[in-house]
Amino acid sequence: MNVEKVNLYIIKFSDNTNMSFLSSEELKISDQVVAETSKGIELGSVISSPKPYNPVGEEAFTFIIRKADEKDIQAYNNNFLDSQIIKEETQIECDKLNLDMRIISCEYTLDRNKLLLSYISEDRVDFRNLLKILAAKYHTRIELRQIGARDKAKSIGGLGVCGLPLCCATFLNEFDGISITMAKNQMLALNIPKLSGACGKLMCCLKYENEAYLKEKKNLPRIGLKVKYKDEIYRIISVNILTKMVRLESDENVLNLPLSEINDALENVKK
Repeated sequence: MNVEKVNLYIIKFSDNTNMSFLSSEELKISDQVVAETSKGIELGSVISSPKPYNPVGEEAFTFIIRKADEKDIQAYNNNFLDSQIIKEETQIECDKLNLDMRIISCEYTLDRNKLLLSYISEDRVDFRNLLKILAAKYHTRIELRQIGARDKAKSIGGLGVCGLPLCCATFLNEFDGISITMAKNQMLALNIPKLSGACGKLMCCLKYENEAYLKEKKNLPRIGLKVKYKDEIYRIISVNILTKMVRLESDENVLNLPLSEINDALENVKK
């Protein structure tokens, strides 16, 4: 394969995972391709325009195996129908074995060399007997993977509170740690239900602007700081990071002033 002139594409797979691949073949958005991932041979769809890329040294990207043909698409459709039946049958077997497992997804690799099942459970599950039953029944390699609430949301998809498709189901491939501190940094009301996404966990988007807020807060006065303004002592009770408005409170007055108007008072405090 000529690797002197290749294009970089982003490929979306059935589990809503996006991955980058190289191809010497010209592809367009919505083209279906066959590629090898950590799961095995999979069918995916091109979701980006070609980006010229010159491989140098060892590459982190791998090549698309080929553009999918009718045979590949038919195999994928057959695998999908079979996997949905297997999903229901596996759940029945789990119930028979009294396993605390809920099967969330089931899929074959394109070549049917592997059957991948994802499940959720509150605790660790000893599914060795289940594996024996499935292997004997379907005669292929079985992989059972326990997933969390966020992985479930990513797999199923849906709409976020913003009205757009879930970030995890569109472009997020990995989940970063999200903490309530990020909401505090952005001075959001600490209402957990309103700060939670479809998965029930804190929304991933809390992290998007966190770094910018932290940077801005370095240049803002801290809450509780006392300043002298027009010969009266005030305490800073809140700061609006976006509008740069500062709320001051004294024993008798409450003022909302632009940060620029009290900068001199703040300089005197620092001195």
